[in-house]
Amino acid sequence: MRGQQEAIDWRNSRVVAAAKLHRGAARKKAGRFLAEGANSVGAALDTGRVNELFFSAEGAAREHALISGAVAAGVRTTLVTDRAAAALGETVTPPGLVAVCDLVDVPLERIVPADPGGEVPRILAVPVGIADPGNAGTLIRVADAVGADAVVLAGDSVDPHNGKCVRSCAGSLFHVPIARDRDTHGVLDRIEAAGIATVATAADGELDLDEADELFTRPVAWLFGNEAHGLDPEAARRARYRVRIPIRGRAESLNLAAAAAICLYSNSRVRHANR
Repeated sequence: MRGQQEAIDWRNSRVVAAAKLHRGAARKKAGRFLAEGANSVGAALDTGRVNELFFSAEGAAREHALISGAVAAGVRTTLVTDRAAAALGETVTPPGLVAVCDLVDVPLERIVPADPGGEVPRILAVPVGIADPGNAGTLIRVADAVGADAVVLAGDSVDPHNGKCVRSCAGSLFHVPIARDRDTHGVLDRIEAAGIATVATAADGELDLDEADELFTRPVAWLFGNEAHGLDPEAARRARYRVRIPIRGRAESLNLAAAAAICLYSNSRVRHANR
């Protein structure tokens, strides 16, 4: 780490420019976003997406090795005051470690190729109209944990670069490919054309999750709705299969994150057992 670096304050032009990335319009214009905290920053550094790393004195004391590694990798590192760190962070107690990163989302064709001879993903998570950034981040983290090939945010879904979403991902945002496309039916058209089976969860689904192993030996795209309204009815009708999660206790239902974790893990278990 550079010695005797003088801390810059919240009025510095670089801090001001970075703080604007809390807003979606500014992220889109700049092609960059903020990753806050050691998990997210470490994953961003590992994937070479960091343009600049801001840190406070307290952040440096906690994450000296991480910041030193950024310096060794040639990343610009900047010591900031506590007030500047608060302006850059979004949490009640700022971690004093914020990276300016390149956006991570990729075009849909990078995930689901139009070319019939292209490599088809085996497990896709396709949240449709997911609005809560915490839920979106958790779903991305689950997809990463089970080894899903990608996440496709379809319809009017939250920006995965939203600060709460980035924090909920705990670094997974940098590990699993993510695409965004507002045209839900276009997304489903491409998935179906690639020979990937679309699957929705439903309490009255015809196929029990415990009996779906044969389905999971083939490429599958899981369609998930948002917490408030569930899966869009039009998207639900297009699903080739409707799978029900057996509930053996007295719970009436499962929330989005729990249902996604169960379904994606079940799919992954079969996929990896049959490699």
